[in-house]
Amino acid sequence: MISIDRFSEILEVLAEELPTDFYEQLNGGIVVDPRRPLHPADAHGDLYIMGEYRIDPAMGKYIVMYYGSFHRVFGHLEEAALTEEMRRVLRHEFRHHMEGRAGVRDLEAWDEAQIAAYRARQTE
Repeated sequence: MISIDRFSEILEVLAEELPTDFYEQLNGGIVVDPRRPLHPADAHGDLYIMGEYRIDPAMGKYIVMYYGSFHRVFGHLEEAALTEEMRRVLRHEFRHHMEGRAGVRDLEAWDEAQIAAYRARQTE
């Protein structure tokens, strides 16, 4: 697995791929967090949160990318494949930001459906 410094470097390159308009109202930017948090719905210690879009009264709007989660879930990947996973998660979180700005909640509904499907599989 790459180091957290290399993870941050790749993330910076991926962030530069996005139009500058995407950053409007994202006053907290993109943060790399070394932790590997589990989702509250986790049933087996393997449902990690990879990234989050947050709105905080003190810190504003920002995106968190969890290096520890990437390390745990994708640590076996070569850098190119890991970069694609990072790109996928970053764009997912930016979609939350853009939809929030537009007053749309489609991705939130999709995320909730994914968690509901996960929970249903746990009861099978």
